[in-house]
Amino acid sequence: MAMNIVIAGAGDMGFHLAESLSYENKDITLIDTDKDILEHVASRLDVLTVIGDSASIEVLQNANVKEAHMVMAVTTSEKTNIVTAMLAKQLGAKRVIARVRNHDYLLDENISYFHNLGIDNIISPTMLCSGEIHRMIQNSTFSDIFDFEEGKLNVVGLILNQYSSLVNKKLSETREMPIFDDIRIIAIVRDQMTIIPRGNTVLRNNDHVYFISNKKANESIVQLMDQREITIKNVMIIGGDDLAFTSALKLEPEYRVTLIHKDKERCKWLSERLDSTLVIHGDYKNIELLIEEGLEEMQAFLALTESSETNIITSLSAKNHGVYKTIAHVDTREYIHISHSIGVDSLINKKLVAANQITRYLRKGKVEAISGIYGVDAEFIQYVISKNNRLTKKCLSELHFPSTAIVAGVIRGEEVFIPDGDFKLQINDKAIVLALPSAKSNLEKLFN
Repeated sequence: MAMNIVIAGAGDMGFHLAESLSYENKDITLIDTDKDILEHVASRLDVLTVIGDSASIEVLQNANVKEAHMVMAVTTSEKTNIVTAMLAKQLGAKRVIARVRNHDYLLDENISYFHNLGIDNIISPTMLCSGEIHRMIQNSTFSDIFDFEEGKLNVVGLILNQYSSLVNKKLSETREMPIFDDIRIIAIVRDQMTIIPRGNTVLRNNDHVYFISNKKANESIVQLMDQREITIKNVMIIGGDDLAFTSALKLEPEYRVTLIHKDKERCKWLSERLDSTLVIHGDYKNIELLIEEGLEEMQAFLALTESSETNIITSLSAKNHGVYKTIAHVDTREYIHISHSIGVDSLINKKLVAANQITRYLRKGKVEAISGIYGVDAEFIQYVISKNNRLTKKCLSELHFPSTAIVAGVIRGEEVFIPDGDFKLQINDKAIVLALPSAKSNLEKLFN
């Protein structure tokens, strides 16, 4: 039986949620007040649409929320989202999630108020995004880093440069290197295409390569790639909106943070609320000003202004001035694919971060968790092996696995495995699979 999901708000976040869920045999209804946006979405995705204000009982009834397994209120209005979620729950929806802006709502002591109103989860894209930025700064050698099972297995992304010993090697040749006992290459992004590599795939300069490894092997990945490890002490942030503020708040206990913003009043507001961040009023598009304020002494540069273009261009300038790690916030999905190829280290998009978080709440039963990688069309799905069937009787190479998916890692109790073709799964194993969208329906059949 298909899962019924109602999404209120067809903006970037609603669209991304609808898109990532529509691959998976789910019945999706999208509510929005804008007829043109709904028509655009309906022409691209297999979803039902309802025009109207989701905070209206009649509109929610038209969207059939009483049958909904989940209602996600992700419009740009926090009040609409809270009212939508409360009403949807009263009308019979099993689970409701509301997107909020106000940080106070997310404090542990305040969450219970929302639970009392019937709202199961509240999420703030901004807070999730600044958490992600903090993690990227802590693991600065890598362009992305994901943990499974509290870090028993890690997935890290790196961009190959011409000095790496891996360039122009076939994947099958790398396996002879002893280091590849503990790590494996599971995905490559090249010219905006995601490749699930096979033995005869050749690695190229500038490939964005994703490795899976157990915790102790991360050091060896860095050596293998001939990357220099740099300790980050000084961070420059440009921009002054909510994301810049929450990121500075998260980073200032551990790093020396300088924040530059163009609006004088907002700078005053920021300096009253930030403890040790140096807040400077000035035009962050002016690279001379950034240099005066110490750009060349920075190890990290976060471009978090409202303009994706400004963020990408200033990140590239920062890179040219010797900054080790640059992170740009991009709002436009089209840019996510291009910026890696032009040299920005890491990209972040708060709506995609939030949408990934929400899709995690959805996978229950055999699927434990799921996460996506920016600019990569594949996502990780964790399956639990719950019964003896051909999955436990045959080794992986005999299972006719879709070619656009790969078993990246297996967790068995306290042990972790990075499996090869001869590996056999056992009951209660957690299999971490990286899959392109086209593989999902075949995987469902294999694992269920």
